[in-house]
Formats: sequence, structure tokens, C-alpha cells
Amino acid sequence: MFTGIVTAIGTITSTREGGDLRARISAPLDPARIEIGASIACSGVCLTVVERGGAKGDAWFDVDVSGETLSRTRPGMWQQDSRINIEPSLRLGDELGGHIVTGHVDAIGEVIASEPVGDSWRLVIRAKAEMAPFIAEKGSITLDGVSLTVNEVNDRSDGACDFVLNIIPHTASVTTLGALGEGDRVNLEIDVLARYLRRMQTLAAN
Repeated sequence: MFTGIVTAIGTITSTREGGDLRARISAPLDPARIEIGASIACSGVCLTVVERGGAKGDAWFDVDVSGETLSRTRPGMWQQDSRINIEPSLRLGDELGGHIVTGHVDAIGEVIASEPVGDSWRLVIRAKAEMAPFIAEKGSITLDGVSLTVNEVNDRSDGACDFVLNIIPHTASVTTLGALGEGDRVNLEIDVLARYLRRMQTLAAN
């Protein structure tokens, strides 16, 4: 379980093919606090640490990425030198600063617009039709592992929707979101509460 509050930005330093893809990620973390077998969110994807090492402030860890995960995450994410938002799993007693995040990517969104508004950035993300019913104004959504509030939703005639996010300077500087531009793809996870509400509505309608 995660909160969508990014701890660090990591970089994929190497990958190798096997039964699954194994990726090594370097990050300014303490390896003593990264446990083998622990869950860690990598740009919104919950993965298991299988190796770790390095020094405090210059750690690395390995994760195995299955074919299913590769098919559901944004193109190019698992290439060498890609930058990754890192969040260790929630510990008992930790502050729930964002919202409840499972680390399961629901869909890939596309950045339709990125423009400055004051000191912040206004992002417009297009979500496919199957995602649209779960996205609501002032609701929560996870974008590449970052917990954000939806400011506005505009439904399209094809069933898809465009939703608007405000990225403050702090978020832009401590996550990969500050580098997003038009045409970029992002991992999306809907609010877990919206998922269950939608299911309840479907059962009630039947």
C-alpha cells in the first residue's frame, strides 16, 4: 500500500532479459532501509525488491518486471536511463499524506497540454473511455505514482475524457512530472474508492 507521496527520483541504470525483465534502479536512498522482498512503487507500479546495495544516499535495488507489467505501463518506461518516481510501501504509523494507492496501473494516459500558470504548471491528460467514469472533479488520481487532485473534467463525444491537473513547483522539482510535455504518456491509477463505487453501481443496475 502507498500514498502517492514520492520519496525520491531513481534512474534505471541497467536492464537484462531473463524469464522477466530485471531492472536495476539507483536512487538517493539508504540501502539499509530497503528490505529484500519489500514492495516499492516505481512510477506507480508496485514491484518487489530482489537485490539491493550501495551506500547511504547512493543506493541501488533490483526488481523483476513481468510481461504483464510491461504491457500495462507507459512505453519506454523500462529503458536504461529512464527516470522513475520512487515510493517505499506505507509503514504502520506513517502519515497518509496523499490518498490510498495500490500500485496497480489501470491505464496509460496522454499529455494533451502542458502550460505554465503562475509558478505552477497546468497539465491536461486524456484518459480512455473505460477510465472516464472513475475520474471526477476534486477527486484523487495517481499519475506516474504521484497523488494528485483533479481540478476539472471534460468529457468527449467518443467516451474518453480530458482532465486537468495543477502541478505546483515543489511537486515538479521532486518528481518526474516537471519534465512532462505534450504527447508524453503516463501511468494512471484511479482512486480505489471510485473503483468500488463503480462496481456497486454496476451491480445495482443489474
